[in-house]
Amino acid sequence: MGQQDRILPGIALMLGFCIIAPLIDVAAKLASQAVPVGTVTLARYLVQGLVMAPFIWILRLPLLPQKGTLRLSLARAFFSVLATYCFIAAVQVMPIADALAIAFVEPFVILFIGRFVLNEEVGGRRLAAAVVGFIGALFVIQPSFSRFGAVALFPLGTAVCFAGYILLTRSLSRRMHPVAMQFQTALLGAVLCLPLLLIGTAAGIGDISLAAPQGIFWIWCLCVGLASTVSHMLMTYALKFAPSTLLAPIHYFEMIAATLFGYLVFGDFPNRLTWIGIAIITGSGLYVIHRERVKAAQARRAACPDTVSAQG
Repeated sequence: MGQQDRILPGIALMLGFCIIAPLIDVAAKLASQAVPVGTVTLARYLVQGLVMAPFIWILRLPLLPQKGTLRLSLARAFFSVLATYCFIAAVQVMPIADALAIAFVEPFVILFIGRFVLNEEVGGRRLAAAVVGFIGALFVIQPSFSRFGAVALFPLGTAVCFAGYILLTRSLSRRMHPVAMQFQTALLGAVLCLPLLLIGTAAGIGDISLAAPQGIFWIWCLCVGLASTVSHMLMTYALKFAPSTLLAPIHYFEMIAATLFGYLVFGDFPNRLTWIGIAIITGSGLYVIHRERVKAAQARRAACPDTVSAQG
């Protein structure tokens, strides 16, 4: 396919991700009403592993991480488990749109990690936009904290852990097939979850315990894993078709879908402060994406000025 023909499927796949990803949160919120958060988290990885296993066999991909990727794969699974647990614990009591709005500061966390941990060049405008984005998150956190307590901070934990997950994914994607990466994350995630849940069960820690779902809650736990698998594969393949700078703004459509599903299923609708926070976070995020494009274009011109001039 030509580049233009590849971009359209990429956009379509990313839109599919934005529609299906909030269904993870809907299913998790429904399941966590009667199932411990830790068990719902484990269910996500068990189902994901079972769904991906046939594709591993068909494509003859490795079941376990290779020697050179084991540490990164373990770290990726660890961040994935923490991000998943924090978000399920949040939506157990919070409206999905509120929790997702706070978690959407993840791109800003990546910027700060890049600047202050990895010593990457990050301009003042992007750092300022990140600070504004965090201020927007406070508009969502403040009323949520007053209403739900410390659980309103859990989505920030999701943002930090998911930032680590994304950075590790970028590194591993150069060395691993996407299907192998998804299966191995599921396998390692389950391996990390299970002993913690057994300890939590023995210690009587409610949310970090193992308990078999009853009745319809089996279906909700199954849906968490199915929606996670499908949505993340859609996003992975979207990035193979179209550049991340093009797809990043589309990601904010997920917030609209989450608000709609939250209203239709639970009757939750963001209040005025939350909408202000969402607008600030979205605006700041889109500005950061714009600056990323500008910096990338400047780098291309600096790398091959003759080619750019000829194309111009």
